[in-house]
Amino acid sequence: MSELYMREALELARANIQAGGRPFAAVLVYQGQVVARAVNEIHSTQDPTAHAEMQAIRKASQVLGQARLDGAEIYATGHPCPMCLAAMHLCGVKQAWFAYDNDEGEPYGLSTAEVYAQMARPPQQQSLPLRALKPEGEGGLYQQWKQANSNNG
Repeated sequence: MSELYMREALELARANIQAGGRPFAAVLVYQGQVVARAVNEIHSTQDPTAHAEMQAIRKASQVLGQARLDGAEIYATGHPCPMCLAAMHLCGVKQAWFAYDNDEGEPYGLSTAEVYAQMARPPQQQSLPLRALKPEGEGGLYQQWKQANSNNG
């Protein structure tokens, strides 16, 4: 069955190429059912986060009416980038497969290996530095959230 899901993702990616997009698509399976199919939509939305895996996660969450996708599986045509991989971790995807790896994408400018290399460095040593900045006197934001949510339960 897994190969059928990947073949479907590859067909979607080829159709996306014909539509002017990138060769990326994803099929998300939850509890044995395909709940989302998506393609990379950067070309049509100008949204740099509109990767196929992100779009599949968004669609699946809307279809299922929940942010958690614990146990879901994703079949992606390309090696997921760090953003997509992080999103999979955050929503509970348990397994992801890809057809083409970063080495295969590199000659075409479709590799995210450099981003992975940056992310492996400590935050202060990355090309996009991450620095803490909390204004003086600021505090309690997370406590406020916890209190607001404990009243809902």
